[in-house]
Amino acid sequence: MSGELREGERIPRRALPDFEEAGSLIAAIKRDGLMQSALEDTNEYGPHSMIILLMIVASMTGALILLLRTIL
Repeated sequence: MSGELREGERIPRRALPDFEEAGSLIAAIKRDGLMQSALEDTNEYGPHSMIILLMIVASMTGALILLLRTIL
């Protein structure tokens, strides 16, 4: 499927990544880790892991802004 150009498409499709199913989000994070699950999409919980990662980064950014606001 890699490099295959179908009718009406301008960009060739890339090959699908290796994918292993996990029983739950907790099992997926335990087995593959949060970063690998979110960024490399190693299981079906990639989008869920990305949202968790987004919440962690947003919380850290908010805490840093709050800390800088109280110091300055």
